[in-house]
Amino acid sequence: MSTLAFTLIVISAVMHALWNLLVKRSRHKTVFIWWMFVASGGLFTVTLPLVPERFRWPDQTTLMLVTTGAACFVLYHLLNGRAYRGGDLSVVYPLSQTSMIYVPVWGMSILGERLTPPGIAGILLVILGAYSVQMERVSLAEFLRPFRNLASSSVRNALAAGFIYSLGSIAEKTGVRHYSPLYFTYFLVLIMLGLMTFNLLRSRYRPHIAAELREHWGLILVSGPIMMASFLTFRYGLNLSPMSYAVPVRQVSILVGVLIGILFLGESCGRIRFAAALLTLAGAVLIRLG
Repeated sequence: MSTLAFTLIVISAVMHALWNLLVKRSRHKTVFIWWMFVASGGLFTVTLPLVPERFRWPDQTTLMLVTTGAACFVLYHLLNGRAYRGGDLSVVYPLSQTSMIYVPVWGMSILGERLTPPGIAGILLVILGAYSVQMERVSLAEFLRPFRNLASSSVRNALAAGFIYSLGSIAEKTGVRHYSPLYFTYFLVLIMLGLMTFNLLRSRYRPHIAAELREHWGLILVSGPIMMASFLTFRYGLNLSPMSYAVPVRQVSILVGVLIGILFLGESCGRIRFAAALLTLAGAVLIRLG
């Protein structure tokens, strides 16, 4: 994995952790995320005329890939939200990270990516770190706990979210191979915003739209450039590296999230969380070497 691709994806991971921090500080999460996309899409639209890269309309295939990716990522968020309604964080979070199990499989079987032994070891370490970050104690029973009740709707929704995210990653990687990552990201943001707007038309959300803007307009303004930077750096990095490496490396956001929680939110850092963050970092380093 090249230094440039690794650097771009790590920057994306930092930005991803920051915008998740903003979401955590909001009141109505779904409405706030919609406002974040409004801010990001607005900033994108204003700055595009200043970009030297020449614009060209996406062809039918690219437009289909953008739409598929957008639908997958919106569905991922909706499934995650449903999973969290009735499930514990320590169960839902690890299961939603199972996307990283599918991504290398799709990368090798569909996209023809070739992975090195250090790269494979790095992916496995990142998967282990991402999965174990919410464990409450070190034991086999605790490790298998999220899978115990497959009849639970929360477990099924979390597993579906991980699978759907991996499909969106295929669409992204294929799209940025043949089309500008800048404009691919722009159309991705716009289509995701459109799908989220359709969801927010429901009566349960409408009363909170103006209220969330009044209460957190400052966070919404800040979220625009943060989300834009997160999206762009990841897709440029994805264009320069195998998807099987790019998606796991972005999980460095776990380490950043742990640090933010300790330094700014006053959260305690248990030994398991700290060890999981170090596993993720070690895996990212191995992927870089691979």
